Amino acid sequence: MQRKAYAPGAVMLLAALLAACTGGSGGDNAADGSRSGDLTASPTAAQPGKYRTLADACSAMSQGMLDALLPGIKQITDAEQRDRAYGGEAEPTYNNDRRSACRWKAESAGTTDHLHVDFERVVSYDTAVSDDSRAHEVYAGKAKAANIPVPSPSSSTDSGSGSASASPGGSSSASTATTPSGSPSASSTPTDLQPRALDDLGDEAFVNDQLGTAQQRTVTVVFRTSNVIVTIEYDEQPGPAETAPSSQEMQDRARKLAQRLAGSLG
Repeated sequence: MQRKAYAPGAVMLLAALLAACTGGSGGDNAADGSRSGDLTASPTAAQPGKYRTLADACSAMSQGMLDALLPGIKQITDAEQRDRAYGGEAEPTYNNDRRSACRWKAESAGTTDHLHVDFERVVSYDTAVSDDSRAHEVYAGKAKAANIPVPSPSSSTDSGSGSASASPGGSSSASTATTPSGSPSASSTPTDLQPRALDDLGDEAFVNDQLGTAQQRTVTVVFRTSNVIVTIEYDEQPGPAETAPSSQEMQDRARKLAQRLAGSLG
């Protein structure tokens, strides 16, 4: 029996129809897959902080910075001992990318100066809370512990060296600063130099000034930049025959150092 022959045109038409069906099916699957992915996508996590590592606190200090705060260092005659004094003493930490701290000490005629610098990189382990938000919480805790007054909406925080912005009532915003009862700094620190918030340093900052026993004055500056918190503690112990160190001078030195460190963080 003779086989029936198919016309070439019919074969081509059949091939075209099969290709069209196959392509349409693939497109539908791709669309379905896309929609399925959208439905199962996880929520967007909170943003990480700007800083992923920390600078070494001992290396962050230049010789000029240390000379300004610790004048006794450059008076050390032994070169090896002087180099060790400039190098500072690093504090041991469990993770240098999370915390780095260093301290220095120098004695001069009738005065002993101490400087402590601490870098802390805050990381939030809550996917719904950003590193910056967690760092703000840590900073707020430090400010509360130091009894730093919260500026009222009608006044601004201090922006000049040793000065405070005036409030509508005519008094400076720093005059509302509250000092813990019994603190020797309450009657020994000028009103415009008492503990207060600063608005010219990092994302948020404050300065604290306390006069302790034996006329020892300690000035602390804390500031936050993104998820890094920097704490500077600068104290001066005068000799028995010396007067108490100047709040103005010590705060100026500590704040200048803070400004330089903030700039070095980038």
